[in-house]
Amino acid sequence: MAERASPLIVGAGPAGIRAAITLAAAGLRPSVIDEAHACGGQIYRQPLALDGRDDRARYGSDAAKASRLHRDFAALGTGVDYRPRSLLWNLGDGVADVLRDGVSQRLSYDGLILATGATDRVLPIPGWTLPGVFTLGGAQVALKAQGCAIGRRVVFAGSGPLLYLVAWQYVKAGVDVAAVLDSAPLSAKFNLLRALPLAPGIVLHGLRMAAELALRGTRVQLGVSGLRIEGEGRVARIVYRSASCEHAIACDGVGYGLNLRSETQAADLAGCAFRFDPRDRAHLPVRDVSGRSNVAGVYLAGDGAGIAGADAAEAAGERAALALLEDRGLPHDPPRADVLERALATIDRLRDALEAAFPFPSHWAAGLADDALLCRCEDISAGEARRAIGDFALTEMNRLKAVTRIGMGRCQGRMCAAAAAELLAAQTRREVGAVGRLRAQAPIKPIPLAAGLSVDERQHDPAH
Repeated sequence: MAERASPLIVGAGPAGIRAAITLAAAGLRPSVIDEAHACGGQIYRQPLALDGRDDRARYGSDAAKASRLHRDFAALGTGVDYRPRSLLWNLGDGVADVLRDGVSQRLSYDGLILATGATDRVLPIPGWTLPGVFTLGGAQVALKAQGCAIGRRVVFAGSGPLLYLVAWQYVKAGVDVAAVLDSAPLSAKFNLLRALPLAPGIVLHGLRMAAELALRGTRVQLGVSGLRIEGEGRVARIVYRSASCEHAIACDGVGYGLNLRSETQAADLAGCAFRFDPRDRAHLPVRDVSGRSNVAGVYLAGDGAGIAGADAAEAAGERAALALLEDRGLPHDPPRADVLERALATIDRLRDALEAAFPFPSHWAAGLADDALLCRCEDISAGEARRAIGDFALTEMNRLKAVTRIGMGRCQGRMCAAAAAELLAAQTRREVGAVGRLRAQAPIKPIPLAAGLSVDERQHDPAH
């Protein structure tokens, strides 16, 4: 009888690492593929080269968690088939197409844990494509992985807990952070009182970060609207409205984002069913409390299946691995599974409170100027999209894509689809969940044409 193929884990962030550790402890040797050069994911990203900073300087209060995950994953050694710098671009029927060092390999697998993480949710504002404007995640990558800042005088704008975290990390690194511009009103912040008994450490740390920013001279402004970024050839200032007054702040760098959005393309290719989640304002792959999807042998964990943070990702990664072991008839730990599910339920309630404290600016789409660039890959403005919606009576995202080419560029809709859905919903006076989602197609991320045409048919063999 042929030896059964190994499980495949996509992503080496907190969810993927914890899933790999759990499977390896049970005697399996999973493969772990990840785009980064080293494990950790976005939250615990490791530097490209040593830069003199220790984990405390790089990860702040999360240093102990980061060090533990890095250390535990490294301790697996040959107990896991770890493939960094590897891009998953297609999968299905037990086979994954993975690009590494310019060569595409076809890997067979039996059991798939998708821990694909999340990226910034960016909604266009005037000037968002100017040099010097970064997403919040991009600004964080520059600091963690390259040890550099996005400017000498920086403003961070948008909403979500990440807004304050990145601003605080920049202040700690000695950067002049001129302002934090939060679209959420002061009244929303009282929802943090609901979060306090669920996670007092997290809430108090967040409040301390905001207080430290203010004490160090950073302007923390709530309830901002009408954001626009100006400059000739590069960012020179950011303009916003507050209390019916317009203000401008000089800066040479802007970090911008509105919370996070799940990376779901791989789940789509795997055949997972999707359901609209009002809290995330996105269609997410369906999973049960154990991480099982509707597709046998496919499991979902971490922010790729719904934004919940690093602690939830670890718990969900371990829980999904236990589900895989159970489904294979291997020894697992039901009491541990119960503990993980209770922890995840608590974090889910915490997420409800945090989402209320950092609400999505639902008014954004209606106020977007026609000349604002909506899809930068295909150079399509908001006005062009609006005209197409009216001229062709469009009500669904894939029809909008077919008519306008929104989502057909290099990002495959990863950066523009959320904004396009909001605009389509506003124009047609529908709920955003009613306009559908862009269907994923391979390659889900850009690959060299030569690599896609020349595929190494190597099977999943521990010797490779």
